[in-house]
Amino acid sequence: MILVVGIRFKKAGKIYYFDPDNIEVEKGQNVVVETSRGVEFGEVVVGPKEIAEEDIVAPLKKVLRIATQEDELQNKQNLEKEKEAFATCLEKIDQHQLDMKLIDVEYTFDNNKVIFYFTADGRVDFRELVKDLAAIFKTRIELRQIGVRDEAKMIGGIGPCGKSLCCATWLGDFEPVSIKMAKEQSLSLNPTKISGICGRLMCCLKYEHEMYQKLREGLPEVGEKVITPDGPAIVIENNALLECAKVRSILEEAKEGKEQKLSDDIKVYDKSAMKRTGCCSGKVKREEEHIDEEIIKLED
Repeated sequence: MILVVGIRFKKAGKIYYFDPDNIEVEKGQNVVVETSRGVEFGEVVVGPKEIAEEDIVAPLKKVLRIATQEDELQNKQNLEKEKEAFATCLEKIDQHQLDMKLIDVEYTFDNNKVIFYFTADGRVDFRELVKDLAAIFKTRIELRQIGVRDEAKMIGGIGPCGKSLCCATWLGDFEPVSIKMAKEQSLSLNPTKISGICGRLMCCLKYEHEMYQKLREGLPEVGEKVITPDGPAIVIENNALLECAKVRSILEEAKEGKEQKLSDDIKVYDKSAMKRTGCCSGKVKREEEHIDEEIIKLED
């Protein structure tokens, strides 16, 4: 086991583990640490704790010191310089007529590098822009292209729920989200209703996914043939939260030249009262596959 502390460099940013190096560090303190890109200023969000060696990325960097008043002042000055650098970079982008959108600017704590984050539809030739910026700021310049999720995280905003975006307020890492999660939660498969302001599937689809998976265990799918206390039936709708399904009884099985005949009456059964046969309507499966294909196209 190795003693570590968890540090963030941005609000809602990823948490990185560092070696406290015998320094008494507490949660909530600001510290100066050594990173792969130089000396950085961060906040301790996870107090000293022991974790398994295989859970860390070696080599583990060290905490240099608890932030002093001079360090705090330096960090504030860097934040002010970032605003000036943002305005300067916008002017240069206009001068070079580059098809790119500047999102954020970040100074490393020791001023060894200035990082400009931007989005663009394709590749951008920014070599001349880098030369101009290097001449102005007299330090190393890095232009980093980011995706739409990272753009939303940096800029922030209000989600469809009316609250501030999770990614901009507390969500440290983006987790994979799939259309299957929306389907298992019986949500509308309309991309405009299950997408965030970034245009990708909402991160919150992931939050309750595990619970829905547990609730859906043993619950028949829509279009599946089941045996109920009143005989064979076809599932037309299911409800994971209530662990029940709506069915229509089979009046006549499908035969050559004849379609399956179902009752007009709809009945509701608890999943424990139904026996699954493993038979599912091919038409329903094909419709679901078609929906998936359409949504994948829109996502792309």
